[in-house]
Amino acid sequence: MRYGKIDFNYANDLMNRTPDNDGPIYMVNFMKYRDVAGYEGVKNADSSAPQGISGVEADNLYNPTDVLTRIGAHVAFMGDVVAQSSAEEWDRMAIVKYASRSSFMEMQNRPDFKEKHVHKEAGMLYTIVMGALPQGEHQTITRSTYCTFELTAVPQAGTPSSTQVRLAVEGAIVGDGRTWKDLTMMWSDDIPAVPVRERGGDSMTVVTKITVDRMNKLLSH
Repeated sequence: MRYGKIDFNYANDLMNRTPDNDGPIYMVNFMKYRDVAGYEGVKNADSSAPQGISGVEADNLYNPTDVLTRIGAHVAFMGDVVAQSSAEEWDRMAIVKYASRSSFMEMQNRPDFKEKHVHKEAGMLYTIVMGALPQGEHQTITRSTYCTFELTAVPQAGTPSSTQVRLAVEGAIVGDGRTWKDLTMMWSDDIPAVPVRERGGDSMTVVTKITVDRMNKLLSH
């Protein structure tokens, strides 16, 4: 995979869960796009692949919403990055809730998904895709304009509130080799101050302007 390293141990865990040890999982995506999508060398890309489009445009073509609907998964969140602790590290954030870990893994082999995945391979420069589970008792989230993601390699303190959701990171199936443990999402109507951090460290802060937000509904079901 040219846009990240696969954690095969976590992939095997996701794939081999028994029904009594499986269940809903939130797959969180940190995404960085190529300036220009590169279809050359992408498996299953053919001569009809669009040329000269941006990585973002290629990812928009990827958009697997119809496949997700068929397997009972839901887009929970989408947002464009407007501020971050390491300049120009990420472009977009997304979260998809899957009915089970096994359904996420099974989707990878579906022909209708593979057909779309060509565009993701062409458009993505690098990504982190991590499985996460809510911590604590969910509270109704106040509708806001922005959402901040605070990702760390060690567990953090804090409880869910009307402006905060806490998630424990189970594993990163695609990433850069770093291990993550804790993800906090914080809603606000203004862009908060973001600390400057060296890229490649053990924590990241990313602020997004929200385009899709169904976290309230999906955390409640």
